[in-house]
Amino acid sequence: MLLQFLVGGIISAINIMIHALVTVGAVGIVRASGLRHTEWPRLYLMLVMVGTAAALMMAHTLEVFVWALADLIVGAAPAGSDLLYFAFVNYTTLGYGDITPVQAWRLIGPMTAMNGILMFGWSTALLFEVLRKTLEHFASMGTMGFSYSDRG
Repeated sequence: MLLQFLVGGIISAINIMIHALVTVGAVGIVRASGLRHTEWPRLYLMLVMVGTAAALMMAHTLEVFVWALADLIVGAAPAGSDLLYFAFVNYTTLGYGDITPVQAWRLIGPMTAMNGILMFGWSTALLFEVLRKTLEHFASMGTMGFSYSDRG
């Protein structure tokens, strides 16, 4: 059981680092692009949000690949299982249950799910912060039909 926690903790830490890198990159891009003035603020807001969401989805997909690789290395799933599917089902907490971990690695599924929940919550917080900061910037410029003082 200790080995399961160790492997799960290491993979979770790797995924947290991946997410942190994507977060720092997304925030940096949004800050740099947020200084721009545009004639189409709503379109710009949409592009910022779509770009941020796409970057986060790529990060989540990479994180699932990391879990799938770990599952392969330790032999967490039964022989012949689709490891990417197994990792996705656990990471997203979908939990179909059609592929279950081998007995010796039965904690890997819940640890994958715990990591996925944390990363999705982090992504949600980041999306709302990007939205808030972008709207705040436009409000301070008096665009999009409201002023900074309207935030009340």
